[in-house]
Amino acid sequence: MPIQPYLFFNGRCDEAIEFYQKALGAEVMMLMRFKQAPDQSMVRPETAEKVMHARLRIGDAIMLVSDGMCSGEQQKFEGFSLTFSTSSAEEVDRRFAALAEGGQVRMPLDKTFFSPRFGMLTDKFGVGWILLVEA
Repeated sequence: MPIQPYLFFNGRCDEAIEFYQKALGAEVMMLMRFKQAPDQSMVRPETAEKVMHARLRIGDAIMLVSDGMCSGEQQKFEGFSLTFSTSSAEEVDRRFAALAEGGQVRMPLDKTFFSPRFGMLTDKFGVGWILLVEA
């Protein structure tokens, strides 16, 4: 059974979904808003339209996302990175540039002893990414 990342965006989930659709070709498999929760006692009027749970497909992988507690504060994603690998240097270049938009490059794409193209960045939501071409 695969491990699936579940990321919380504190009120910016719709923006994150749109970003990952453009940057990585993410496909929304399922999306449920707080207003659709069976127990409405836990829903505040200001969070009704926020994403309670969504399931994205990125290539062969699944990523789960939510607005979580909707605090509006920048989420701190620390201690891990998500990895995107492909067999095409052109695709890695394109995806890296898209994810880096508004983010911070930690290691520019370059050749390494284990990959012809490898780089690391943090996207505009604070999510760490490692992109590489499989050797």
